[in-house]
Amino acid sequence: MVGPIRRREAPMKIDSITTYQQNNNLALVRVTTDDGLEGWGQVSPYIADQSVPVLHDQLSSWFLGRDPWDLPAIVDECVRMEYKFYGTTLFRALCGIDTAIWDLLGKATGLPVYKLLGGAVRTTIGVYGSSMRRDITPSDEADRLRTLVDDGTFTAFKIRIGQVMGRDRDAAPGRTESIIPTIRDAVGDDVTLRADANGCYSPAEAIRVGRLLEANGYYHYEEPCPYPQLESTAAVAAALDIPVAGGEQDNSLEQFHRMIEGRVVDIVQPDIGYIGGVTRARKVAAMAEATGIPCTPHCANVSLLQIFTLHLAASSPSVSQPQEWSIEDVPWVRDLYEPLPIVRDSEVTLGTEPGWGVTINADYLARSQSRTSR
Repeated sequence: MVGPIRRREAPMKIDSITTYQQNNNLALVRVTTDDGLEGWGQVSPYIADQSVPVLHDQLSSWFLGRDPWDLPAIVDECVRMEYKFYGTTLFRALCGIDTAIWDLLGKATGLPVYKLLGGAVRTTIGVYGSSMRRDITPSDEADRLRTLVDDGTFTAFKIRIGQVMGRDRDAAPGRTESIIPTIRDAVGDDVTLRADANGCYSPAEAIRVGRLLEANGYYHYEEPCPYPQLESTAAVAAALDIPVAGGEQDNSLEQFHRMIEGRVVDIVQPDIGYIGGVTRARKVAAMAEATGIPCTPHCANVSLLQIFTLHLAASSPSVSQPQEWSIEDVPWVRDLYEPLPIVRDSEVTLGTEPGWGVTINADYLARSQSRTSR
């Protein structure tokens, strides 16, 4: 049971920021205050060897000694004043501190993070099984997705088409034209399907592939064109009936504003890890809500990022569609935390435990290399 909230005359202050890293894929972050409270977060997956030094050497000083309740103001100040270093590594590192402080604030109040973000719009969140593979044949992909339908885990999926930033090249000759109808035939009409091109196509080719997706009843078409090419993506979205989604690679709030106000996409997809944490991602969700388009955060990685995204989805009216949920087995995030979310019929239900509602595995920490800023 959560005890009464402690009252104190002076604001609490952030006393230390510690990272725990085992490999270049991931680092956990612990933030503690001068009165002994702690919260856990995570830098964005991948390039942790770059993110961890940036967190300590460049970002920690903006937060140490500050009141964690001022988090949105501190994040804004940090991003503005680090303007010469605006880029993916800065935001990947910022995500670790931001998410740890949200957990800390939840524990300080005895509330789940989604309550602090505005309250529960929903606590049961729809998810779709997301395939990360292009090295799999259409028939083998169909078999494994069909298994996940039959065992009651998922009723929605996303597959990969084209090649990553492929300049109209396919991952294998004819694979896209084959996999789109093959998956539809395998799972039936009651399963919703999505497709991710990861910036593969020029506008004309993107439209051609989009019409094939439409003919097979797919629900959304993600990143048809390279993400910086807003005009190309807008042309594809205007030409097709299938909703076009994008935004996962972007970390500029101003770019999201252009994307949403200009109706470049039909579904906007900020990634909490790539944009710098929940504080900034919720601003994109609010932009989407104000313009009436869905926000479906990108969350391709199996890690605490899934937990962060669930809490954002629980508290944001615009995050109403099923969220991404990887179906891949990723060894480097095993035994990271507990309890693990349970997916049933493409749904996950959040509890009412404080903060993120999870416990970090002590054995994982013991095997990690740590570094602390004070």
